Amino acid sequence: MNQQGMKIDCPVCQRKKSMTAISRVEKIPYFGEIMESILICDSCGYRSTDIICLEQKEPARYIIEVKDKTLNARVVKSQSATIRIPELGLKVEPGPRSTGYISNIEGVVERFETAVRTAINLFEEEESREKASEILEMLQEVRKGERSITVILEDPFGQSFLGHPEAVKEELSEEEIKNLKTGFLMFEGDDVD
Repeated sequence: MNQQGMKIDCPVCQRKKSMTAISRVEKIPYFGEIMESILICDSCGYRSTDIICLEQKEPARYIIEVKDKTLNARVVKSQSATIRIPELGLKVEPGPRSTGYISNIEGVVERFETAVRTAINLFEEEESREKASEILEMLQEVRKGERSITVILEDPFGQSFLGHPEAVKEELSEEEIKNLKTGFLMFEGDDVD
């Protein structure tokens, strides 16, 4: 592992040289080289982590049935990946500020729980709040091993990975790749000067 660090000014609290910026390059078995960037401010406590994949591979879809014994499956999600739980109608697509991360399936489910909790607070209609609460309960059942779901991880750049013997890897068709969001801004046509 190759690691570098330096002190910089914090863009959040503005304190001089209070933020430690660490970047390290690491090779993950069966996946390839990644660069992890970590920002930590000693003054205000701000923390940010991002994973950037350094190797491009073939576009891929990973599918895993989540149950008690697959909650520990390793997940490397790049900034360009989409994650779906079709049974619950949940999907996270990359946007311009999308970040990558390394976790496991249980951690992915926790991230969905956090997003649903946030949505409950934003919904004004009682019906939407009730539906979100039901989804939250189902996600909690998944983490307890009481309910199974399917997690689908799709990456048009092939930089994501789902590591478990029960995970299925599939190729994406040209049409599927075209329909996936990447999180990057694209300019097409003659309108750009």
